[in-house]
Amino acid sequence: MDLRQLNYFIAIAEEGQITAAANRLKMAQPPLSQQLKQMETELGLILAERKGKSLELTDAGKKLYQHALKVRDAMEEALFEVKETGTGKKGKLSIGVNTLSNDKLPGLLKDFQKNYPDVTYKIQQNDSAQLCRLLKEKVLDLAIVRLPLDLNDFHVIHLEPEPFYFVSSSPLDSDQRTVRAEEAIKVPLIIPSTEGLGLYSKILSVFTSRDLEPDVICECSDVTILFDLVSAGFGATIVPETVIKLKPPEGLHVYLMEETEGLGESGLIYLKNHYLPKTAQNFIDLLQEKKKGQTEGSL
Repeated sequence: MDLRQLNYFIAIAEEGQITAAANRLKMAQPPLSQQLKQMETELGLILAERKGKSLELTDAGKKLYQHALKVRDAMEEALFEVKETGTGKKGKLSIGVNTLSNDKLPGLLKDFQKNYPDVTYKIQQNDSAQLCRLLKEKVLDLAIVRLPLDLNDFHVIHLEPEPFYFVSSSPLDSDQRTVRAEEAIKVPLIIPSTEGLGLYSKILSVFTSRDLEPDVICECSDVTILFDLVSAGFGATIVPETVIKLKPPEGLHVYLMEETEGLGESGLIYLKNHYLPKTAQNFIDLLQEKKKGQTEGSL
């Protein structure tokens, strides 16, 4: 017995007549009578008995009718959910975020949720290299990473760059608000990234572009531990503005690094030549729409 036959039986049960049910189904009466007889033969049961011009369901017919309604409703719901998922109105958005993540992500997700309230989320935090691996393994659909990276296998949407800040346990001059690279090389530095990754390279470029050699004594990707080390006087650090916004360092002294306004690069990436779920595409569309609005607003 298939779904088509169940729909035939629902019509027969609700109309109480073969003729009326056939009219409702827009089919001829004899084939519908044949379908009812075929169902009864398959089950070895009488499903409906003739009472004058009407049909009355037997106990077995009533039970089949109840289950047929459930099957039909479940199928309709399943088809609706599949269509909703295909348009991105339902489904899951899987996105990875760099350990020193972009501070605009919560706001983007909030706006996305307003448009797609039935979407659920999987958010995974890791360093940029691991996020690239997870994208290639199709564990994630999208990821926000720190640049530069080798991104030949990915599409990239560049996010707004940000400056770096110098953070130390000891204050500089009372009226000083910024720090030059020449000053930062005088203290031991803790770099908030691993050598070889984008953020590490960007921070070093602040010095190498000026032929300076910083005194790097430690690498630490955990922001809480990083600031604990700085608080203990173990060394100073240089972090992107995002870190200052997401986790303001308490009891520490924060100074803008001069001439770093456009160095803190990050981007949203996704795998080339790979099917992208509609939920992820909708998130990309939202991000690009906001980028366009910011560009037009600055004109």
